Amino acid sequence: MSEVRIEHANITVTDPEATAVLLGRLFGWKIRWQGLTTMGGWTVHVGNDFDYLSLYTPGSADDQGQAPQTSGFLNHIGVHVDDLDAAENRVRAAGLEPYSHSDYEPGRRFYFRDADGIEFEVVSYA
Repeated sequence: MSEVRIEHANITVTDPEATAVLLGRLFGWKIRWQGLTTMGGWTVHVGNDFDYLSLYTPGSADDQGQAPQTSGFLNHIGVHVDDLDAAENRVRAAGLEPYSHSDYEPGRRFYFRDADGIEFEVVSYA
């Protein structure tokens, strides 16, 4: 079988642009694309050349069904970094509070929540 990888995840946020700017500052990601959805919502794709997060917000009541907001539950989004301490410094500088630090196989990690309450796990295997 050829390589299989996750290309993107689509999450609903209140302000896609602000979330994209935050993730760009924290992880060096860039906005790959942004625009209207087929039913009037707004999406910003932020990531690297290979994978990304699709940050979605509905535009109207008619657009609510395009991206389920309550049928599934997202536990967290895991982001791998080379330098965990530098990443934590950037998270703190953005006014966010890292928590649940742990150091166990296979690596070190911490968590933080963004303005929408989405939990991110930041992990390093270095």
